[in-house]
Amino acid sequence: MTPRDPEKICVGLVQINNSFSNQNYLPYSAGLLQSYVEKYAKTPEQYEFLLPIYSRLTVPQAVEQLQGARVVGFSTYVWNIRISLEIAKALKQARPETLIIFGGPQVPDRCEDFLRQNPFIDVCCHGEGERVFLALLENQASRNWEEVSSVSFLREDGSFVSHPKAERVRDLALIPSPYLDGTFDALMQANSREQWLILWETNRGCPFSCTFCDWGSSVQSKVFTFELERLYQEIEWFAERKIEFIFCCDANFGILPRDLEIVEFAAGVKKSRGYPRALSVQNTKNATERAYKVQKLLADSGLNKGVTISLQSIDRNTLTSVKRANISSASFQELQQRFTRDNVETYTDLILALPGETYDSFVDGVSRVIENGQHNRIQFNNLSILPNAEMGDPEYQKKYGMKSVETKVVNIHGSLEESEGEIYETQQLVVATQAMPPEDWRRVRAFSWMTGLLHFDKLLQIPLVLIHEICSLSYRELLEAFAAGGPERFPVLSEIRTFFLEKAEDIQKGGPEYCCSIEWLNIWWPADEYIFIKLCAENKLGTFYEESVQVLHELLESKGVSLPPEILQESAALNRALIKRPFQEEDTYLEVSYNLFEVYQAALRGVKIPLEEKKHCYRIDRSRESWTSWEEWYREVVWYGNKKGAYLYGNSTVGPQLAGHF
Repeated sequence: MTPRDPEKICVGLVQINNSFSNQNYLPYSAGLLQSYVEKYAKTPEQYEFLLPIYSRLTVPQAVEQLQGARVVGFSTYVWNIRISLEIAKALKQARPETLIIFGGPQVPDRCEDFLRQNPFIDVCCHGEGERVFLALLENQASRNWEEVSSVSFLREDGSFVSHPKAERVRDLALIPSPYLDGTFDALMQANSREQWLILWETNRGCPFSCTFCDWGSSVQSKVFTFELERLYQEIEWFAERKIEFIFCCDANFGILPRDLEIVEFAAGVKKSRGYPRALSVQNTKNATERAYKVQKLLADSGLNKGVTISLQSIDRNTLTSVKRANISSASFQELQQRFTRDNVETYTDLILALPGETYDSFVDGVSRVIENGQHNRIQFNNLSILPNAEMGDPEYQKKYGMKSVETKVVNIHGSLEESEGEIYETQQLVVATQAMPPEDWRRVRAFSWMTGLLHFDKLLQIPLVLIHEICSLSYRELLEAFAAGGPERFPVLSEIRTFFLEKAEDIQKGGPEYCCSIEWLNIWWPADEYIFIKLCAENKLGTFYEESVQVLHELLESKGVSLPPEILQESAALNRALIKRPFQEEDTYLEVSYNLFEVYQAALRGVKIPLEEKKHCYRIDRSRESWTSWEEWYREVVWYGNKKGAYLYGNSTVGPQLAGHF
């Protein structure tokens, strides 16, 4: 597209997001910039905006779409920085007069090296972008940035200039909504087949200062809010356009009293109009009664399929090291227990290798989280370093002995298909610290995958829960019996342990976080799910259960714990019978000597009931759900069941998870 009027200043915007299940986010940041310019420019009619680039494409395609632009602004984060740089470089080579502006969290606050390494960038923006982008446009003719706040650039003589960040916008009513003012109308009309996803703000700011996060450092502490009436109108706008998924960008949804009102309004709109179908929020860090009510209403209305409990660590020394000591782990645990009692699903986030975390503190933390009632999913996240987080400071890394490696960014369950000339994004993953040396990092990573496989993928959850309930063994003792070594006479379990340790070592050498499989849907699998598929596809489940029973029997003997042998055998048999597998279309029955399933289900709800020796016959309902091909099973059970751990008959799956934050 070229400007109709050559006297106009043509502006291009690039905010490349990842696609999720062939769906894309509307480029919210780009929309905000355009809306602000069109409202506040001295002569807004002199600017003509091209349709923004919002998804990954080849560099030549991007350059073609930006043809005619005098100014091009890039909104960057870890998932798009490299392709953005390549597009900008190609633009500058094709048309040296093009003004190239970079903003977003991936632009370092300490910007000199970044600018010198990428001389095709004319100016970098820091912090909120609306006002600074307008100021740059208004000065684009002279290219004089000396009076513009929040920017860094190189003068013609090569000297580096960095201006302090401007004061944040306190009155967010000054920022127009790109949804309500028609900014996205042309883009949506031009891409009518897109199933758009939404990025949405109700406030800006974060009162916390976690060192691994660039949120608090980038927006500082004070929380400023958008007007409720605007937010209600945006929800109506989403419903009118049949938007299914909204990702709320707020750092701490539920921190403000009005957040409950917002959810009530969204729930009412969904009930009356059917949309939006999902509203994903990031829970406020300190769990309060309000946070509980917000999440409960989201769950009850079907707007959110589960509550994320963002613990990251429960070790006091670690929390102090990452400046989360003011965030109450006890409150998180109380919230977990309340949601468990209310039958609301939760998911817990833990981060591997935070400064100060040791192998022992991490594994003990995992055990305590499970004992506190988390049987649905712990998401074990590798720690990545963001440039504007406090952790990005070399001095901070030196203080805690942090060792990192650059790895390719791949998305969980993302496609392996690559286009010609594909540009890979990378991230800095922490693979060791002073407190967690390289060998311990590998052990922690392998332990996490083993925990995922046995407990959260449900392959052995029933025996583990029963032994914990009946014999009072900790989950650490139970899980380490599988993860920390053991007799080599168990070939299947030894193969699993070796695979996990070798995969961890591969990551330390710069390998990808996930496991690729061309045969299994041609996507990236988490290591635990990869092994789950392998056990089923290679018909090794029987041997896996035989070995597991023996490992647990020997563990109990070593602890001097007596347990009727039929409990181990029958609980493992029950677990195996309940695992969803393909080509099983008829119901089956299993007779056991105790009320095993009742004790197990009660434990999942946080209730303890006595074990009773009495014949029980369980019907496994396989006819209601069945899968007639491996491909169907890979997708609908293993992939779609990930977040909920819905791998047992009776657990329902939902679909692929949508995200977009980092």
